[in-house]
Parts: sequence; C-alpha cells; structure tokens
Amino acid sequence: MSCPGLEVALRRRREQGGKSLVPYLTGGLGDWTTILLAAADAGADAIEVGIPFSDPVMDGPVIQQANDLALAAGATPPGILDALSGLDAGVPLAVMTYANLVYRFGWERFASRCAAVGVSGAILPDIPLEEVGPWAAAADAAGVATVLLAAPTTPDDRLAAICERGRGFLYAVGLLGITGERDSLAASAKVIAARAKQVTDLPVLVGVGIGTPRQAVEVCEVADGVVVGSAFVRRMVETGSPEAVAELVEEFRSALDAG
Repeated sequence: MSCPGLEVALRRRREQGGKSLVPYLTGGLGDWTTILLAAADAGADAIEVGIPFSDPVMDGPVIQQANDLALAAGATPPGILDALSGLDAGVPLAVMTYANLVYRFGWERFASRCAAVGVSGAILPDIPLEEVGPWAAAADAAGVATVLLAAPTTPDDRLAAICERGRGFLYAVGLLGITGERDSLAASAKVIAARAKQVTDLPVLVGVGIGTPRQAVEVCEVADGVVVGSAFVRRMVETGSPEAVAELVEEFRSALDAG
C-alpha cells in the first residue's frame, strides 16, 4: 500500500476540516512495529518513531525510560530503519532522534536510508536553525521533510525563518521544558500555535505537554493537530500491548473528530 508524504497527509486532513493526530512511539521497545501498525489502523494521521539515544535532552522521564529499555534490548539506528523497511503502515512515518546519531551515520546516508525505507520526515530537535543547512540539504535531496520546532519564546522574525525553512509541518512546542504529561494545557500552547499560523501555511501541530484527549481538543481550537508522545509511550512501557495503544489512539481520534 502506498501512502502520501507527511505534509500531503496533514494538509489533506486540514482541507477536510479535521485535526491531525501524530502519536510518538519509541522504536525498538518491545513489539513496537506491531504497535505502530495498530496505532495507524486506529486513526493516526502519521506516526513519529523515536530512535533511542542515551542523552535525549528534550525528553522527560517516561520517554527516557523507554529509550533506556530499548537500548538495553539492542536498539540501534540502522536496526530501527531496517525494521521500518517494507512496513505497510498506510500512513506517513517520521523519525525523531538527535543530531549526534545522524552526524555519525552521515547526513546524506541517513537521509537516503530514511527515504529508502519509506520514512518521509525527520525531526532533529537539537539542531538550531543556524546549523540545519547540511542536514536539510541532504534531506531535501532525498525527499525527506525536515520538521523544525518553534518554542513559545521564539521571536517573530525567527519564527518566520523557521517556518520558511521547515517542511512537513511546523512542530510548535507547547511549553518550555521537557516532554511529559501535564494536568492542564499550558496557555503558551495556543499562543505559539496562533502566532505560527499567522506566518505559515504549513500545518501547525502542537507537541509537548499534550497528554489527554481533552487537552488535544483544547489546543486544536487553534492548531491543526497534535503530536502526543508520553501518553502513548507510557502505554507501551506499562502494557506492551498493541491493543492498549490502539485504544488510546481511538480515544484521541474520537475526541478530535467530535471537536
């Protein structure tokens, strides 16, 4: 089954009047490819696959624990990409990892390998705009979308530059701090989404601090969709169950569709 590229799929959801749901799942953690397929079938618009790294500076305790478990089980960047090869998810796949791993892999080699296994987007959160050129050039050449992040504190001129260079979607960071579930939605989440939508036609998805369907619906009053990580990874760690993860995807999907 062929599937559209990342940006095409998210734009299509927006054009149809819907909101995009992108779960983050930790690659290499348990039966993760079966979980990925279950999440896609349950209503995800795209899947973000985390490639585990020993020092994940953006990630909170849940995803750090998942990284440690996956690394202890032998997860490697080539192994994660190999497992995605030929995986018939039916939705676009993006990978998220850190610059050190990709630099060691080689910018061009990593981008080409992503394209070869059907990955249409990549998120490298620790590469600032000023240094993204070599990676972005390699990704552009391979047809892989470079998804860039914008923090709540990003000045207007820098936000415009990030949106101009970004591909796939703009990852609007909902709050200052690491990933993780919060009791309530940070006010900054809707603010950064609104600011971004004033300067770009890219789909604007909010991630970090979105832990419940209710919070997803609230931020999507402004945003085009959400990236949800810790809530899904917690299910992976605690249950290892494709059915349990799919059930949570369905809860988010139903809430977003109901508005």
